[in-house]
Amino acid sequence: MPESEGAFQPVDLLRVLVEHGVEFILIGGLAAAVHGSPFATLDVDVVPRREASNLDRLSDALRALGARVYVSVEESIPFEHDGRSLGGVDVWNLATPFGGLDITFAPPGTKGYTDLAERAQGVDIGHLDVDVAALEDVIRSKAAAGREKDHVVLPTLRRLQEIEFEERRRR
Repeated sequence: MPESEGAFQPVDLLRVLVEHGVEFILIGGLAAAVHGSPFATLDVDVVPRREASNLDRLSDALRALGARVYVSVEESIPFEHDGRSLGGVDVWNLATPFGGLDITFAPPGTKGYTDLAERAQGVDIGHLDVDVAALEDVIRSKAAAGREKDHVVLPTLRRLQEIEFEERRRR
């Protein structure tokens, strides 16, 4: 969990990305929470569109956030970046004043932004329109990651998926 200067404030973190025009899809624990997961998360996971102009906007947003590379709970380090350098690394684990920000271009089990965009839906989060990964994609990614913390939440996410399916079928 990346360090932050205060309480986890995901809406404020997302607001900076949205205000800078960054095209991204929300994944991970926060996306799961949007779909009804009761499990808490302390970071924001996003998959940005890997296009030069979008990566430039992401770099600007990270500067506005004062993002730093996460090293440990006690330490983060500043880093120089631009759109090109951001796109040259597959995963960034960052610390911001609003909490952790994990950027990944191809989450486990997915092919990245284009793959996730096929099923993502725009959701109002704190008066922001945020593209959120479909629950099936959140499940797919967490299952492929193979981490213990993901295996713990998968039964609940799969049950939520069954409920979503039943509700769609009744309509």
